[in-house]
Amino acid sequence: MAITTYLIYAIITVSSLLVYYIKKRLNYWKELDIPHDEPSLISGNLQGLMTKRSIADCTREAYEKHRGSGPFCGFYFFQRPSVLVLETDLAKNILIKDFSKFTDRGLFHNEEGDPLTGHLFLLDGAKWKNLRNKLSPTFTSGKMRFMYPTIIEVAENFVQVFGEMSGKSERNVVEIKELLARFTTDVIGKCAFGLECNSLKDPNAEFRIMGKRSLNERRHGRFVTGFVQAFPTLAKKMNMRMVPDDVHNFFMRIVRETVAYREENNIKRNDFLSILIDLKNGEGKADGVSLSLEEMAAQAFVFFLGGFETSSSTMGFALYELALNQDVQNKMREEINEAFNDDGSISYETLHGLPYLGQVISETLRKYTIVPHLNRQALVDYVVPGNPKYVIKKGMPIFIPAYGMHHDPSLYPNPEKFDPDRFEPSAAKQRDTVEFLAFGDGPRNCIGMRFGIMQTRVGMAYLLRNFKFSVCEETEVPLQWSKTSFVLCSKNGIFLKVDKL
Repeated sequence: MAITTYLIYAIITVSSLLVYYIKKRLNYWKELDIPHDEPSLISGNLQGLMTKRSIADCTREAYEKHRGSGPFCGFYFFQRPSVLVLETDLAKNILIKDFSKFTDRGLFHNEEGDPLTGHLFLLDGAKWKNLRNKLSPTFTSGKMRFMYPTIIEVAENFVQVFGEMSGKSERNVVEIKELLARFTTDVIGKCAFGLECNSLKDPNAEFRIMGKRSLNERRHGRFVTGFVQAFPTLAKKMNMRMVPDDVHNFFMRIVRETVAYREENNIKRNDFLSILIDLKNGEGKADGVSLSLEEMAAQAFVFFLGGFETSSSTMGFALYELALNQDVQNKMREEINEAFNDDGSISYETLHGLPYLGQVISETLRKYTIVPHLNRQALVDYVVPGNPKYVIKKGMPIFIPAYGMHHDPSLYPNPEKFDPDRFEPSAAKQRDTVEFLAFGDGPRNCIGMRFGIMQTRVGMAYLLRNFKFSVCEETEVPLQWSKTSFVLCSKNGIFLKVDKL
């Protein structure tokens, strides 16, 4: 009986201390008199995440409520005191001017226990810097020109499949989101792995299935996932994993088999995997970047994941807006048609020289910011210049709300209007680069930006040349957002009427 009593007292004591500790953490910003929203005991300022609100909703709502109150507001990432940036000057300091103090993202990665998380997007410190330098040659303009014919080949096949799909419905209604994802899956498969994914012809192709699972399936439930993201260092020490086993096994197998085949047959290709093979074979030993097979698989994994989803979503949202704004669609099609040669071809230089196409893509990325916020973590205590009261402590997570900033009327008047003229060259020159964060900014911006823009330009040019897009009864206006996705994603797909030209 006495042992039971002591045990009960011990549980009560430990529970009380834990609650006290959490509540003290959740009073951090209140004690410093920094504006913030009242946090909940478990989820901090992420109440309703994945059920009632998306992560984009959480950061945008805090930004809109507190902007003008100071350079940043307090934000609780679950129980972890964090910073949500409110001013572009501070965003510029973090991303560019004082980048050396904010090089890390501070996100979970566990290279040994969960190898596919050991990729460039998640890595920090010297390992990130060395790997970034080694991988950057993959995305030069020269390499993009080399990959361009491959993307054109997939695009021509894409037009054929798109036409077949539009003809299957009496009213020519097509759910374009899935088709676009199959297009970018095939592009990435060929440009990264040198493999024919065939997802355009076969929606159940293994690459397409694994792409879906990579984005939509979680290894853990919401509570455990939240714990891992809120306490990444502790989660790593506990050897936790985030990538589902079937996804891990698939990408490890594909990379292992492809590398073995190329090395056995002495095959050299000017693609992403070839650069990884060179690093594996010792090209990077001098600065510690010689890659293991697991590290190669991780880089291939993030290139595939980031490449197919972001570009396909961008094209989907662009076509949606073009269906709603026929004048914009007609102007864009006229520019595209004039650029194609009589034989139906278009050069890399000509395609990238189309100004209005670029404006439409940029405005799409502004209104539909695929990655709704940027993550950084302070390496030192940082006093915001001119604001001694505002201190970002060492190790504190930082959120730069790109989606919120892109919908700020002081930066983009009438932000809900789709207006490509915002990115007309003279207007774009007057805007600070940090006001447009679709690809981040500074030394840790998106390494695959050139590739993403290239495949988006190709896809849009070939579709607009061959099809007209209009709204139909099934078109959602406005679109509903998925609450479970950590990137901006429509909940119910995008249905449009598609007519061949």
